[in-house]
Amino acid sequence: MPQSLFAPLALMPEGWARDVRLVFEEGRIATVALNAAPRPGDNVLAGRALIPAPSNLHSHTFQRAMAGMTERRGPTPDSFWTWRRLMYKFLDHLTPDQVEAIAAFAFVEMLEAGYAAVAEFHYLHHQPGGGAYDNIAEMSERITAAASTAGIGLTLLPVLYTYGGTEAAPLGEGQLRFGCDLDRFLTLASAAPRLGPDGVIGSAPHSLRATTPEDLRALIASGVPGPRHIHAAEQMEEVTRIEAWLGTRPVDYLLSEIGLDSRWCVIHATHMTETETRELAISGAVAGLCPITEASLGDGIFNGPEYILSGGSFGLGTDSNIQIGLAAELRQLEYSQRLRDRARNVLAPAGTSTGMALWRGALQGGARALGRDTGEIRAGAWADLLTLDREHASLMSLDDGQLIDGFIFTEPRGAIRDVWSAGRHVVREGRHSARGTVEENWRRTMTALRALI
Repeated sequence: MPQSLFAPLALMPEGWARDVRLVFEEGRIATVALNAAPRPGDNVLAGRALIPAPSNLHSHTFQRAMAGMTERRGPTPDSFWTWRRLMYKFLDHLTPDQVEAIAAFAFVEMLEAGYAAVAEFHYLHHQPGGGAYDNIAEMSERITAAASTAGIGLTLLPVLYTYGGTEAAPLGEGQLRFGCDLDRFLTLASAAPRLGPDGVIGSAPHSLRATTPEDLRALIASGVPGPRHIHAAEQMEEVTRIEAWLGTRPVDYLLSEIGLDSRWCVIHATHMTETETRELAISGAVAGLCPITEASLGDGIFNGPEYILSGGSFGLGTDSNIQIGLAAELRQLEYSQRLRDRARNVLAPAGTSTGMALWRGALQGGARALGRDTGEIRAGAWADLLTLDREHASLMSLDDGQLIDGFIFTEPRGAIRDVWSAGRHVVREGRHSARGTVEENWRRTMTALRALI
């Protein structure tokens, strides 16, 4: 049945508007009326601002179960690479039931944080040891089932992960659950479960170090539809290894030899030269930034000002899901730039709101990266929306132009009151409708895992 909302204040493509009435049909915004009046049966959002909800463009949901387990310093300096070894040991214990329970919990948290959709960079394909499940799409089906339980929009990105490192190094023991040659990957991708009406299937060659140029070109030629995501330039050691092998840096190689366009999302892209930064921006690809995870792993700081000045698109991902927070990711992105440059309001054009610039950027880049028609309140778009409580103690004194800034930089607890994903009203009064059951399954799963690790 059609749904109708009446918002005293809503963020439209052209800016804030008063007295906006929306009608949803089959998950999409069917009509938008400005300067309207409420009608009988409308959901009147009194005291709340209606805002487009961003998409989370990069997630490994199973890593949510590791949060807090890798913060003890080892006998040697810790890094991304030592963290990765611990991650491999952890995932050896995960069963399909546990992966589904963990993913559902992470998806509920994402929705409560304000994300309406997610791109799941899905590489946990096989059994421990690398053997196939009887159903090769078993783990993909578990991710899809978890997304259905939570009601989140899903872009599923099966991952091609063939090698353990550059120059086609063999997979290590901890990587066997990921391993696919190209033929096996194409079989797995074609067997991926059918998603809901707003679901999208894409592909994700994991990285240049986990594939080869020949296989990457063959994957592109195979015609797998949808968006394409790839990790690149997350760590300087990775950049050095790729340069020694292929004769150039990873982002430069992808730009010059593979060819990037608006179908691509380059995850992290942290360590780029000025030329790479400009060329990536011009290519139309999205930079998939994961500021909290990048800080957690000590990756480095993205070159935001030059990238944005060159017209680059970016979006946000929660990646390792050590903390799932929309405002927190946006704030970390801006604050990392401030710390590096010893300046304030770095990523906003002169004379504009920093929060609004970050929010608009995340909306547009996230929509493109997910292949999802969203990011604006307009007729035809998916109804991916959230409300902020204008009467919240931390927001009540702010004018319209300060509202997004207030949400991002003060992160008032409980300020998000509602979230819709493709018209599904999954968060009401700040709480997901399925949280009780999903959290119970999460607790049971974590109790079992705690006894093993």
